[in-house]
Amino acid sequence: MTNNSNRNRTYQRSVYEPGQKQPYKISRSKIELYMQCQRCFWLDARKHIVRPSSPPFTINKAIDELFKKEFDLYRHEGKPHPLMTEFSVDAIPMQHDKLDVWRQNFIGVSVLHEPTNFLVYGAIDDLWVGSDGKVIVVDYKATAKEQEVNIDSEWQIGYKRQLEIYQWLLKGNDLKVAKTGYFVYTNANIGANGFNDKIEFKTKLIPYKGDDSWVEPTLVNMKACLEDDTIPEVGMAAMGGPCEYCAYARSRTELTLESMNIPVKKSLKIT
Repeated sequence: MTNNSNRNRTYQRSVYEPGQKQPYKISRSKIELYMQCQRCFWLDARKHIVRPSSPPFTINKAIDELFKKEFDLYRHEGKPHPLMTEFSVDAIPMQHDKLDVWRQNFIGVSVLHEPTNFLVYGAIDDLWVGSDGKVIVVDYKATAKEQEVNIDSEWQIGYKRQLEIYQWLLKGNDLKVAKTGYFVYTNANIGANGFNDKIEFKTKLIPYKGDDSWVEPTLVNMKACLEDDTIPEVGMAAMGGPCEYCAYARSRTELTLESMNIPVKKSLKIT
């Protein structure tokens, strides 16, 4: 079903053209976009009309880098990180000659999915290896809230899909991948007495048993979506209701037309 060869081929990076022969790059985030709203995905890939970007999470990015440096110290020594010992994870940080490449944004781990001609890729945070030799996918997360962190909220399905895509990609690179991955989830203590140029974090490991069986059927559906010239229906947000981006676009368009005394056609209505 998948092929990881032919690395010297040139890959399409922008607008998708129906019937194109050139492999098309699909990032892990674009798969998530499709899962959230097929219309937003179609507009992005077919018309290069992208969702407005949110401000960068610079603190989260900094914590990611610190986690990588910290786990890399134990990786170099071939020893388990204290968190792995604390949470009884029988593994050590994995040493692999491609790890640095697999961590790079816009490169990451990649697989050419032959049925769709998609070059699927995603940048991982970390990999561990268990005593059984299987690779464990690890993703870093950071937040700041009073409650203890978990991955039980409905909107966190995106976290789980992210880990499952990484598992699928690594399998496509001929690695034996453990079903259970881990979120290294750290939480800033916002109940402390003042800031004083210091923030304390509490980190826990949250196991998650992934199931990547949805990935390939989704890629096939994404291909059909891109080949269709008809704009898809509006997607439903994880917390219920229509896609907030599409809802905003509808409201802005309707208000603009009304201000210009142009009747709003039913075809413009988004339901």
